[in-house]
Amino acid sequence: MDKKKLAIVGANAAITMLIDKAKSLGYETHVFAWQCGDPGEKAADHFYPISIDKKDEIAEKCREIGVVGVCSITSDFAAPTVSYVARKLGLPSNPEITGEVARNKYKMRCAFKEVGLYTPPFIQLGKEYTKEDISAMQYPVIVKPTDRWSSKGVTRVDREEDLDSAVKYAIEESFDKHAIVEGFMDGQEYSAECICFNGKRRILAFTQKETTGFPHYIESGHFQPANLSEENKKKATDVILRALDALHIENSAAHAEFRVLSNGEIGIIEIGARMGGDCIGTDLTPISTGMDYIRMVIDVACGKAPDYTIVTEPSNVRIKFIMCKDDLEELNKLQGSSPESIVRIAELDGKFDREVVDSSTRHGYYIIKMRA
Repeated sequence: MDKKKLAIVGANAAITMLIDKAKSLGYETHVFAWQCGDPGEKAADHFYPISIDKKDEIAEKCREIGVVGVCSITSDFAAPTVSYVARKLGLPSNPEITGEVARNKYKMRCAFKEVGLYTPPFIQLGKEYTKEDISAMQYPVIVKPTDRWSSKGVTRVDREEDLDSAVKYAIEESFDKHAIVEGFMDGQEYSAECICFNGKRRILAFTQKETTGFPHYIESGHFQPANLSEENKKKATDVILRALDALHIENSAAHAEFRVLSNGEIGIIEIGARMGGDCIGTDLTPISTGMDYIRMVIDVACGKAPDYTIVTEPSNVRIKFIMCKDDLEELNKLQGSSPESIVRIAELDGKFDREVVDSSTRHGYYIIKMRA
């Protein structure tokens, strides 16, 4: 009997985990990505060197192949293509509006505000902005590109005289050459991993974030489960489910970033229609919950209800990113004292010949299981 065929968008290292899981479930994997030597190119049963922005070309090939589902896992760039191709083929997907609002931070803020969710003051700026445009903003503010992720182009600004350079930096990093300036939300940062199927949404895990802080807030580590009180878990759950509804995320994973503010409000930072990157979705969530998150993504893409069965013993888990030589020394000590706690060490370059300015310039990472 012929295997069912699954389309996968993207071919990076994380995608190999999706490919391996799909193969273990009996699917034949058909991977689409720009050809650049990524690991997924070799791991796939069939690889097609088609850039992920060639949506119609991918859709036509998928129609020819006869795929039963279209999916990806951690990429913001792949998510709109996944939904577009799936819609074209009549397969489970998010609606078109999700791609519009979940890929644009300004439109996302507007969507949250429209349904009554807490949102700080915000404004969108282009290259021709004037000081009058932002005269009503109170400092500090966060300046970001409207359409980039992984901390690219992000700056906290505490003084008016520093705003211009931050806006120019954000616009330079933006694909559509716009920046969003929004009031700074103070408080511990968290994220939530979610799965959505036919409009029903469930939070699987909360993650506590560690960042470099002022001025760029680059993520330096994450751990699960997060140190959240039961009250704040309930409040965050309510806000996140309403936010997912506002973005019309119906059939995919979702990654929601938020802060618990000093006034008790839950402030959504942003939401992506995909599982969390930085190994949050692929590694931390399965380890801390015991549930098979990647399988859930495949099942949803193929029209099957996600299975919440606990298949492995849950454990506290942390990912630590190598930002400097001190972090590498910490890892070396851990390898000597508790090697059994290390899940994986990856991407260590050891050179430290560049400044860490966003997530893509970090020097590697390691994942460890921790005692409760």
